[in-house]
Amino acid sequence: MFGLGLLAFRGSRTTIDPLNPDKASTLVTSGVYRITRNPMYVGLAILLLSWAVHLAMLWPFVGPILFVLYINRFQVIPEEQAMRRNFDQEFKVYADRVQRWL
Repeated sequence: MFGLGLLAFRGSRTTIDPLNPDKASTLVTSGVYRITRNPMYVGLAILLLSWAVHLAMLWPFVGPILFVLYINRFQVIPEEQAMRRNFDQEFKVYADRVQRWL
């Protein structure tokens, strides 16, 4: 999922820099972005969850939970605020149609 998100950004020729979401020139809504607004973060969460399953212990499951809580608060929400500023109604329609995670 991470790779599909990256390819969609590259195909739209917009920034993938998570530290500067205001520099986005295009609102990417095609491909994997029709399923989730954050496929790269979903992919990383799945990777962490897979690792926890592989270790077959309970404590590694804390990692994916903390990742989702942290990334949601400090990355996803600021990115969505930038998308609202940059793409206004287009982002609202998209956000109403596609879930943030899955």
